[in-house]
Amino acid sequence: MKKILAIVLTLTFLFSFAACSNNEKAKIPVIGISQYGEHSSLDNCREGFLTGLKNAGLVEGKDFTVDYQNANFDDATATQIAQNFSSKNYDLMCAIATPSATACFAAAEDKDIPVIFTAITDPVAAKLDKGNITGTSDKLPVEAQLQLIKALQPDAKTVGIIYTTSEPNSVSAIAEYKEKAPEYGLTIEEIGITAQAEAVQAAETLISKNVDCFSNLTDNNVVGVLASILEKTDEAGIPVYGSEIEQVKKGCVASAGIDYIKLGIQTGEMAAKILKGEAKASDIKYETISEYETYINNDQLKKFNISLPTDIQEKAIDALAAE
Repeated sequence: MKKILAIVLTLTFLFSFAACSNNEKAKIPVIGISQYGEHSSLDNCREGFLTGLKNAGLVEGKDFTVDYQNANFDDATATQIAQNFSSKNYDLMCAIATPSATACFAAAEDKDIPVIFTAITDPVAAKLDKGNITGTSDKLPVEAQLQLIKALQPDAKTVGIIYTTSEPNSVSAIAEYKEKAPEYGLTIEEIGITAQAEAVQAAETLISKNVDCFSNLTDNNVVGVLASILEKTDEAGIPVYGSEIEQVKKGCVASAGIDYIKLGIQTGEMAAKILKGEAKASDIKYETISEYETYINNDQLKKFNISLPTDIQEKAIDALAAE
């Protein structure tokens, strides 16, 4: 009888130990990363986000695990991804770009799952500034970009911009461009699109209107086909100014833009505070990256016979050399 009791107690202990071990494994927080689509800027945000978590002392596989999903620039897919994260009761959702952020916030709100976003120009316009949500804004340095255009093309009068009418980021940026452009003797010729498939045709329309240059936003539909747009503008002899280093690497002549890896790192460090229980997303005000750099593509500048003023040349970063 004593032997049977001892066996029962031993088995009970083993089962309890196994259950505790399984519970410990189950306690590892899961982060659902929803990225609206794959292009270099958003990829850099994701890379930076994971680096930010690491910088904060968190180890993937030990302190958190990741479920990464890509919506391929499709709003319906972004919604499905967010709903899937919510149904699995993930501990945190990280949303990269506005459509993914709005989808995640809608899916997480009833369950009070914290959401952290990045690569969103105007969180207020996107209605992502209140609730259990926070993150980082990639608000464009519009005035610096206009200054750069005027410095490189003093005779320029008209700047062409393509934007997605349903992206609050782009709508907000267009409004700021139109407000500030006259201060630099420039006018904005904009064309709104509703889908990525319309972007190249919009570029052709702007070319036919004889704009002096293009200024590219961080608009996801436009960036997704930037290579095709640059083919058209290069052929027409019209320079394109990007909004960050990756666009300049692809063939834009220059940019007053931010570093998206740094933006992602900033976001990851904020997320670490939430995972560690040091703060709630609702208590952290979203942050806007304040620093920007001037990036140049010397090959493209030569192609368009654009000379750099000395003051810009001294501070500019050669995008191709930075690869």
